[in-house]
Amino acid sequence: MHLHDLYTHSLGKPGAWEDTPFGPDVLVLKVRTKMFAMVNVARELHSVALKSDPERWVDLKERFDGITRGPYLDGKHWNSVGLHADVPEALIRELVDRSYALVVAGLTRKERAALDEETGANASGGPA
Repeated sequence: MHLHDLYTHSLGKPGAWEDTPFGPDVLVLKVRTKMFAMVNVARELHSVALKSDPERWVDLKERFDGITRGPYLDGKHWNSVGLHADVPEALIRELVDRSYALVVAGLTRKERAALDEETGANASGGPA
């Protein structure tokens, strides 16, 4: 997967926006104030750190060399996916979607309602 494709897919999520709180080389994708993806754009081979379901990622790390513990992050809840590795593009998109959904689910009810109101969508996945 190309970095541009990851970027476009991620920013297509309701309320998603980019930030650079760690400097210009680290692109952080957020929903509201919470990070759901992070990429060091200065590296030649890009990887994306994503929020994860701990149980599922144990299996994924065993199946794909391109899925590893997220650097500098909690390795139980954050993992890294190499964009130029053996991980299929469809799976990367699915993992980005899941990371986004986990972060939205962790927002307060008030934040989720505000997100839904701002975007005109039901980002929380619950009934509209």
